[in-house]
Amino acid sequence: MTKRNWKVFLLPYEQAVNELKIKLRSLRKEYIEKGEHSPIEYVIGRVKSVDSIKEKMQRRYIKAELLEQDMQDIAGIRIQCQFVEDIYQVVDLLHDRTDLSVVEERDYIANSKPSGYRSYHMVIKYPIQQATGVKDILAEIQIRTLAMNFWSTIEHSLNYKYQGDFPKDINARLKRAAEASFMLDEEMSKIRGEIQEAQQYFSHQKGPEPTLSKESEHESLDSK
Repeated sequence: MTKRNWKVFLLPYEQAVNELKIKLRSLRKEYIEKGEHSPIEYVIGRVKSVDSIKEKMQRRYIKAELLEQDMQDIAGIRIQCQFVEDIYQVVDLLHDRTDLSVVEERDYIANSKPSGYRSYHMVIKYPIQQATGVKDILAEIQIRTLAMNFWSTIEHSLNYKYQGDFPKDINARLKRAAEASFMLDEEMSKIRGEIQEAQQYFSHQKGPEPTLSKESEHESLDSK
């Protein structure tokens, strides 16, 4: 088999991530400029490293010639929202877009994983323009609240230490923390109107919305 040129292979994925971040951040800005609540709070993205791709290929028995269709998260976008209701609004917004198509979706909010993990995952097909023509790229979009993201980030860090085999006490604590996190989201939803009203007042007092161009991009977007 011909040795893969990884730099060339990953180039369209990098383009897709960069374009999607710009478009989604612009969508947030549009809501803010109109003086409306934006369902999008933060947008970050990444392209899997070569080592991470190789490790997943081995773990999931993905053949090299099927890499582009069988590994759906080489390009990854994460959208963070304030409220659970915002997540489903973002899902609807993505379904309505004409510059991408939804291939697959998994609702881990209504149906959380046994670990307590909650998030909404969408796999999209996104066309990019190359010198040789149009190329369709598969990308995974994870949509979650800030509270869900906090829990997931901690769980992901612990997973590096325990490789998924958590001690029973740690596993039990993580599950309780996941439930507490979701209870926080539910409570915030109950006073969502008051929160949004206060935020709009604060926004008018402090002036223009700061740019999102310097958001942290080092956070892991690996699928659960």
